Amino acid sequence: MHWLTDPFSADFLLRALLGGALVAIICGVVGTWVVVRGMAFLGEAIGHGMLPGVALATMAGAPAIVGAAASAIVMSALISALQRRGRLSHDTSIGLLFVAMLSLGVIIVSHSQSFATDATAMLFGDILAITGGDLVALLCAAVVTTILAAVLHRSFVAAAFDTRIAATLGLRPQAAQLALVGLVTLAVVASFQAVGSLLVVGMLLAPAVAATPWTSRIPARMAVASAFGILAAGLGLLCSWYAGTAAGASIAASAIALAGLSNAAKALTAVRGRQAATTLQQTIEERMPLPVTVPPSGKQP
Repeated sequence: MHWLTDPFSADFLLRALLGGALVAIICGVVGTWVVVRGMAFLGEAIGHGMLPGVALATMAGAPAIVGAAASAIVMSALISALQRRGRLSHDTSIGLLFVAMLSLGVIIVSHSQSFATDATAMLFGDILAITGGDLVALLCAAVVTTILAAVLHRSFVAAAFDTRIAATLGLRPQAAQLALVGLVTLAVVASFQAVGSLLVVGMLLAPAVAATPWTSRIPARMAVASAFGILAAGLGLLCSWYAGTAAGASIAASAIALAGLSNAAKALTAVRGRQAATTLQQTIEERMPLPVTVPPSGKQP
């Protein structure tokens, strides 16, 4: 089993594992709601919407995460503003802003003469370059995400099933929606260093999809999704170490593979359960004594 543990004796890979685990917790909590509420397109739009801010920050010599956060906040604010005006549907407004921000980011990147390496890191992440300061920031983001998800859990549940009932109960579904968009933004920005803007949606969706077949309760699904995400981070880093592949892409691919295996295992378990139940029913029927016919009173058989 040394092949499992030896790679993590390197400090940079151990930091990458810790960072991946924190990203998995953040994305496991937020991604569960993304899957439940059908907000995958929003997560992808915010992920790509970070590109202009990251490009500008990199060109100005500022930390990329600052530009990512600023751009994601602007993207979220614009989406909320368009939805409040009510003239465009939810997916239409997101789609327009998604294309606009992505186009602006590509224009900025193409205008630069020395952006190839930075663009690769922006799109696919650089989890192997995570520092101690990055780990502290991820830890703070994980704590904030967990606390907000716990405090607003009742509002999120009510808004997910019936906004009218949520409003009647005084749970302010519109505020809950804005808070959920804020959590998605936080998760995307926090995961940016690990898997980049293109692959962050995989970490948001795949662990939550992997957890869905095994539990129906939201808190339990978040915990299972986080566990799947941590496992994906470990497997992805091992694949990157031994196969020489990109770490962020390997982690995202591992998460998607786990989602497929999880759903396949659940389907196989269900089939075997039905087969076992059928076999048990047949065995019971075979061993049951034949029914005895009782003749009418006063007559002999």
